Amino acid sequence: MDIVGTVLLWILAAAIVIVVITVLVQAIRIVPQSEAFIIERLGRYHRTLYGGPHLLFPIIDRPRSRVDLREQVVSFPPQQVITEDNLSVAVDVVVYFRVTDPRAATYEIANYLGAVEQLSITTLRNVVGGLNLEEALVSRDVINGKLNATLDEATGHWGIKVSRVELKAIDPPVTLQDAMEKQMRAERDRRAAILTAEGHKQSQILVAEGARQAEILKAEGDKQAQVLRAQGESEAIQNVFNAIHAGQPDDKLLAYQYLQTLPKIAEGESSKMWIIPSELTEALKGITGGFARGGAPADRA
Repeated sequence: MDIVGTVLLWILAAAIVIVVITVLVQAIRIVPQSEAFIIERLGRYHRTLYGGPHLLFPIIDRPRSRVDLREQVVSFPPQQVITEDNLSVAVDVVVYFRVTDPRAATYEIANYLGAVEQLSITTLRNVVGGLNLEEALVSRDVINGKLNATLDEATGHWGIKVSRVELKAIDPPVTLQDAMEKQMRAERDRRAAILTAEGHKQSQILVAEGARQAEILKAEGDKQAQVLRAQGESEAIQNVFNAIHAGQPDDKLLAYQYLQTLPKIAEGESSKMWIIPSELTEALKGITGGFARGGAPADRA
């Protein structure tokens, strides 16, 4: 009996130790920093545990769920959306959100990931459906802003904060893509032709401007040359005139100068008629008389 009693005592002690260890294990909870634990007491919400060690009452306290507090990224398959001008486009969207209220995310919605996905798809169709294709292609920021505001407002009572929404792609139908590519190619060709024409125009303008400047400079040079030539001739005539008057020439000398100038006048091709001044005939008479008087003594000698 003593041996049996001793064994029973050892078994009882071991059972008590196991129960105590189990209770301690269940009573102490260590929560990771990036998560939150929802604790229920007797089936009802009791409190939310955040990062660090916590003590629970075994049996009556039970963890309900673990909620990830980090920002999450949800990418949906491309959705076919009908635009305002009745064109079907494939829209691919990505939603960034995080849980701000673990209690609401646990008790207000059964599956907040699925709810965010379905709400995003519905909101995307509403927003893009109110735009035509051209507006949808060039208004990504507007679409992102509308999606973000709508989703953030709708998911607020679920304890979820939508930080941003990004459109990854908006793909029109293949036939429409071909037409758009042809239009873009034609637009590029038109712009290239315009640039070529503008370049040719500028080149012609520069050439004409250069020729005009050259003609102006040439005319200015000719003008300056003629002015200088006229000034030189004027000065030469003035010098000759002054020299002649300084020498006080008589009629005989002037007649002699007329006779020397006549052959030079005859050399010009445009000289068709000569006008001999009356003073020349009087001078010639004086010269003839002078030669006659000067020749008589010689004959007598």
